[in-house]
Amino acid sequence: MRGTGSYLPDQQVASEELSLAMGLAAGWIEDRTGIRHRHVAGSGQAASDLAAGAARRALEAAGLTPQDIGLIVLGTSTPDELGPSTACRVQAVLGAPQAAAFDVAAACTGFVYGLQAAVGWLATQRGKPPYVLVIGVEVYSRFLNTGDRATAALFGDGAAAAVIGPAPPPYGIASMGMGADGTRAGDVLIPAGGSRTPASPGTLASLGHTIHMDARAVRSFIVDVLPRLIAEATDDAGVKPSDLSLVVPHQPNPRLVESLAEHAGLAPGQMVIAGQDVGNIGAASLPYALDRAVRTRGIGEGEVVLLAGFGAGLTWGHTLIVWPPGSI
Repeated sequence: MRGTGSYLPDQQVASEELSLAMGLAAGWIEDRTGIRHRHVAGSGQAASDLAAGAARRALEAAGLTPQDIGLIVLGTSTPDELGPSTACRVQAVLGAPQAAAFDVAAACTGFVYGLQAAVGWLATQRGKPPYVLVIGVEVYSRFLNTGDRATAALFGDGAAAAVIGPAPPPYGIASMGMGADGTRAGDVLIPAGGSRTPASPGTLASLGHTIHMDARAVRSFIVDVLPRLIAEATDDAGVKPSDLSLVVPHQPNPRLVESLAEHAGLAPGQMVIAGQDVGNIGAASLPYALDRAVRTRGIGEGEVVLLAGFGAGLTWGHTLIVWPPGSI
């Protein structure tokens, strides 16, 4: 991992303001989630604009230019349009003519799935620049029912990115894993707008183009999957949770995720929690937390970092990294 970067829209909405707008006590959202603020994209901003902002910062951190990139993989649930891929929009905005580009539709696990694609490409590609931009981005504010506290209280807009490239042994990615359970696709979804339920006056009237979430089912999934991901990743790598320098999870509810650290065998300070001022930014949540850790704490050569993603689909995945020399 050569460099990371993130981009948040300028507008902030405080949880206190949002709680009052929904007829709740001022501290209701923050007390239950730990979220203080979330960012909201401007009227002229699309997912590709946020993604390009994060990508530029990751490239700057890596000391590279868009011409050095051979592939762009972008995870999102809120693309600019149904087609073409938002990754192609980003390629054009950045000016990265040598980069192939595609989207990954794995919801909040999109960044981890994107890393898997990046590693596979790096292992087989010849003749292209040997660097990949992996991006997570969401503009959830366009897909929220503001009267639904289960979703409106949690979601925000933002983007984060990382530049991936070759690393000398024993550094780099030590293990990866992915999984899915499509029987639970209905737990979190935007039900209208696709080929099954195309847009119509009826779907607009019924708010079918907004996020629908079974909050109880999703909470149960998080409580189960995060400790399991940590256990599976450490078992695969032959290490113990205590050997991990950092665990960087997706954090749809920062307070809930932080409460699972002890159950997963982690000591205070091992888990990176960075969602307090952004909320759940989906595929950008995990790389945003990673970027914050890099820029505030710093990650040293040889430190072992676990990325743990999970989200709608249902999907989940992990990436274990032995931090390479020369990274920011």
